[in-house]
Amino acid sequence: MATDLAHRGPHAGRGIDWPPDQLQSGIDTDGSPASSLAGPLARGLGWFSLGLGLAELLAPRSVAKMIGVPPTTGTLAVTQLMGVRELVHGLGILSSDRPAPWVWTRVAGDALDLGLLSRNLDRAGANRTRVAGAMLAVAGTTLGDLYDSTQLPRTAPAAMNVPMRVATSITINRSADDLYRYWRDLENLPDVMTHLKSVEDLGAGISRWTVRAPLGSSGTWDAEIVEDAPGVVVAWESLPGSDIPNSGEVRFKPAPGDRGTELHVLLHYEAPAGPIGAAVLKLFGDDPVQQVKDDIRRFKQVMETGQVVRSDGAAHGMDARSQPKQRPARPHSN
Repeated sequence: MATDLAHRGPHAGRGIDWPPDQLQSGIDTDGSPASSLAGPLARGLGWFSLGLGLAELLAPRSVAKMIGVPPTTGTLAVTQLMGVRELVHGLGILSSDRPAPWVWTRVAGDALDLGLLSRNLDRAGANRTRVAGAMLAVAGTTLGDLYDSTQLPRTAPAAMNVPMRVATSITINRSADDLYRYWRDLENLPDVMTHLKSVEDLGAGISRWTVRAPLGSSGTWDAEIVEDAPGVVVAWESLPGSDIPNSGEVRFKPAPGDRGTELHVLLHYEAPAGPIGAAVLKLFGDDPVQQVKDDIRRFKQVMETGQVVRSDGAAHGMDARSQPKQRPARPHSN
């Protein structure tokens, strides 16, 4: 595996000093969040809200039947509104650096739910047993909401941007020198990386990177080549003042059995709002870990075939911006 930049410290006295203990609290080698600012119960309540909200929004009739209320037009409309409310609760809890206020909104929602259910106990067509059971379930959830809301901090922690780490590798049937030459010409990279808008070589080992960010925004930073060994490694570090502080390296190692070259990619970066921001990016489909994996698979295709070839046999051009997002291959079923 590629050498950890944080263990070597900042190159040439520049960049960000990211100690190993901080890296361990960010994203691990397979990209899974290793910690969260919300407690385990809060995260559970957040995901519960998302699941319940989707059920109420997409299947209100089934939910009404399950809780014992008659599925009239008015009841179904109210159930869907409750679903929207639950989705807002869930997204707020999972994405906020201060989840406590969002958990309190769940408490208020629980009180509303109990009031609505109580009105249906004696309603014509209602199933009293199921309505009572639903009320007990809501009451139990309310106790969990109350407990969690009193345990969570109500102010944001001082340090929000926690360093993240992404590491992945792939074997490419080309020589290390070929891969190095392509990668070292940084202006090639937008051809294989969908999130990159441009890379401009400013000379003297300095380059300007512009990336696409979620919701149509973008980020820009200047980076410096801090280690450059032809056919072996290229490493870089963003300069102070960057929108997205980051560093990374790509190492080229001979693959066993004369099968080409192993490409090892290691990235360190500060995601917006730290691990919470990374979780939100996943919700919006912009998971940086999956992006990196997609990019190096696309790089492999370009280096081996000269173009990106989709599984349906259609070949696309060299510009990664026109490529659909890739997903890991799956075995055929009989």
